[in-house]
Amino acid sequence: MVVAMPLPTNAFASSANVLRGGGALLFSSFSKCSHPLQIYRHRRPLQPIRSSTASLPLFSIGKANETSAGSRRSSSRHWIPSFCTASTSDASAAEAVTVATGDDGNADVDDEKKERMIKEAAEMLDIRVGRILRAWRHEEADSLYVEEVDVGEPQPRIICSGLVNYIPLQHLQDKRVIVLANLKPRNMRGVKSSGMLMAASDASHENVELLVPPEGSLPGERIWFGSEEEKENQPAAATPNQIQKKKIWELVQPHLKTDASCTAMLGVHVMRTSAGVVVSTSLKNANIS
Repeated sequence: MVVAMPLPTNAFASSANVLRGGGALLFSSFSKCSHPLQIYRHRRPLQPIRSSTASLPLFSIGKANETSAGSRRSSSRHWIPSFCTASTSDASAAEAVTVATGDDGNADVDDEKKERMIKEAAEMLDIRVGRILRAWRHEEADSLYVEEVDVGEPQPRIICSGLVNYIPLQHLQDKRVIVLANLKPRNMRGVKSSGMLMAASDASHENVELLVPPEGSLPGERIWFGSEEEKENQPAAATPNQIQKKKIWELVQPHLKTDASCTAMLGVHVMRTSAGVVVSTSLKNANIS
């Protein structure tokens, strides 16, 4: 790597620490400079430099931590989902498996263990039956609706969903839905969203449908995966902090799909309420998020 910096022509610089943003470049010169530009060549990236007066570490520039200005800007922007929920990347899902199993890619961790771990993780999610009391367009985001949803609590929850391009507003009024209720609240362009509506979508995300609980399901009823008898053994839901720290949603989401009959599934386990199974209206073999 080549680093260039202007140096004074009539000065002796024993060392200079040049700070740019959150990173630091450390230079040393040991003789008078006869030219206004001095070139230094480094065979390897400089190592991290920590400042005793800064609250965050200062990092030297090297290929290992070079980031384009465009990527820094994009990571700092507020992200808005393409529809009602955030999709899970392969990288975050793999990281979640590692966190949950303690496995760092070791092939000795068998599929049966991972399937059992995913099922146990899904049981930590607080997925409930909900009913949209009213919905309206977000005033600051063209792609978002804001919904007031009854999830069996004393007060309805406010939830933001990016469904404007997929579902007409009038189709949301008084609609029964499935809500993931133990995610940490997020600020969506000035509106605090406390939950997530669950939906099925095709591979291209051109068609999106909200999951539908069976007739007779009551708002607030918690959903489980498996046989009717497994409801009795359903553990308590994790806290939002636990869901985030242990990456529970990132672990479970890639395994949620609809089958050939539009039934919502976690692998081979049916998503159900006491009144029956949860379904998509028409999307078969679709992803759920």
